[in-house]
Amino acid sequence: MTYLIGTDWPAEPAGARFRKLLAGPGILRLPGAHNGMAALQAKAAGFVALYLSGAAMTASMGIPDLGMITVDEVSFFIRQIVRASTLPLLVDGDTGYGEALNVMHMVRAFEDAGAAAVHLEDQLLPKKCGHLNDKKLADPHDMAAKVAAAAKARRHLFIIARTDAAAAEGMDGAVARAKLYIEAGADAIFPEALTTRAMFEEFARRMPGVTLLANMTEFGRTPFFTADEFAAMGYRMVIWPVSSLRVANKAQAELYAALARDGGTHAMIDRMQTRAELYETIGLHAYEALDASIVQTVIPTAMPQQ
Repeated sequence: MTYLIGTDWPAEPAGARFRKLLAGPGILRLPGAHNGMAALQAKAAGFVALYLSGAAMTASMGIPDLGMITVDEVSFFIRQIVRASTLPLLVDGDTGYGEALNVMHMVRAFEDAGAAAVHLEDQLLPKKCGHLNDKKLADPHDMAAKVAAAAKARRHLFIIARTDAAAAEGMDGAVARAKLYIEAGADAIFPEALTTRAMFEEFARRMPGVTLLANMTEFGRTPFFTADEFAAMGYRMVIWPVSSLRVANKAQAELYAALARDGGTHAMIDRMQTRAELYETIGLHAYEALDASIVQTVIPTAMPQQ
């Protein structure tokens, strides 16, 4: 049970729980969850940690992923996902929302909202999806300073440094940057937009002993690999950042098309989550029972005598 209902709200900091999961066997699978409902459904499917994508957040708001949103807007998403699921959450921190002090503010704000981990990327604003062209890279030492600022500010947050350098600077550039970011205090490295199995394997081989994250996004530059395949290549984490949003958006588009065509939703009923399924997922009856128990406990049965 989660949030107000149940008694299993974790006492241990989220970052510590994230580290324990990474220390366990196998690769840590982090499906994207773009809101609280998606988080509940992922948890019900058996996942033990989640990922919050900047691209999924912004798309759910109806805007592109160009670094336009704020720390407070992201914190709203973090809070709803963590409250709904209690699962450790890795958050896309984009470029850190500014320079060193902004990065430190982001780290503290994300921790306060309940995040377990964050990744920072070495692009310049306006940043782009890692699988698009013409990305502009930050100076590696400027990025290292942001990583150092994040490490200084964190109380428990697990810090991942993302590098988009493979496309522009080749494998040598990406590896050199990754090593610099580890020296600056990053706990793990996220090499973005690698395009072949050989590239994933080479990067892992050249970063021995470093915890690595792989991105398995659809419709991008990376071929389809399974979690087990990434594990065999030397990666300890894998994200599917926008998959939940893509499926939800496709279903919504089909609903609206059917409604416009048919003047009703009758043709889509078999595609819908039922009322009973919805209430079970969000724990409605448990909340109602909690509410009733509190009211019964604190409200007197008779007015006191004057």
